[in-house]
Amino acid sequence: MINEQESELSAHGFYWEEGLLFPLTKKEIHELVGAALEEDDTKHDITTAATVLSDRRTRCRMVARAEGVIAGLPLACEAFERLDKTVTIRIDRDDGSKVRPNTPVMFIAGQPRGLLSAERVALNFVQHLSGIATLTAKYVAAVRGTGAHILDTRKTIPGMRRLQKYAVRAGGGLNHRMDLSAAVMIKDNHLEAVDGDVAIAVERARAVGPVGIKVEVECDTIDQVRAAIDAGADVIMLDNMRLKEMRDAVKLVNGRAVVEASGGVTLDTVRKIAETGVNWISVGALTHSAPALDIGLDFD
Repeated sequence: MINEQESELSAHGFYWEEGLLFPLTKKEIHELVGAALEEDDTKHDITTAATVLSDRRTRCRMVARAEGVIAGLPLACEAFERLDKTVTIRIDRDDGSKVRPNTPVMFIAGQPRGLLSAERVALNFVQHLSGIATLTAKYVAAVRGTGAHILDTRKTIPGMRRLQKYAVRAGGGLNHRMDLSAAVMIKDNHLEAVDGDVAIAVERARAVGPVGIKVEVECDTIDQVRAAIDAGADVIMLDNMRLKEMRDAVKLVNGRAVVEASGGVTLDTVRKIAETGVNWISVGALTHSAPALDIGLDFD
């Protein structure tokens, strides 16, 4: 469960708690998928034109060939619909669904030329976003029962942030700030600009930011944690701290702020980090290093 303090932070846009409302409008989906189809030059699919001579409708199914979590199906649907106006689609596993190997996710029926030309674009979106959702789910499972939440970062592919963060939610994770305007995050380079004075940095952030803006301070040492608490920071980020330091920091904060662990987190270490008592664990790898989920399109 998300505690009262964290809920208050989410209410101010620091992160989205949960939910799988697709982040793009129909127009945005249309434009994004259209650009992807144009990039693949689907209007000049030489291979399909040379080998598919019949206009007889055919059927195929999108199949998850590995265990994972599905995300990105609205984009795949748009790809097939753009290249075959007569296509019919049945989705058997919605975004956010956990699947086992060889699980059919979507059934498609339509003109073979359109389906074949759209295949790669449709799969690229779903494989990538499902990979993020799948990796996120592994991290979430690893910390289950500790009270810690798994969050993403802004380490996303330019132009794909909303989709990648959506995939994190599909996997059971939470989103850190969406952009630079969502909250204040004072990091080491910002502190350098004020001669390392945490209090001044927080004070200036409160003065410049809109009313109610939340302030996070990245801390490398226990002394910085103490300074950030004294300055009234809302979130304390423990950057690359050892486990003992994390436990000491959590004890020092004593519920006066949300405590976030960040830096070098892996599936092998995340459970021990969670057991230190931190509230959040942010993992850049969720979006910048997630392997694609093995998903294919099988024609009948």
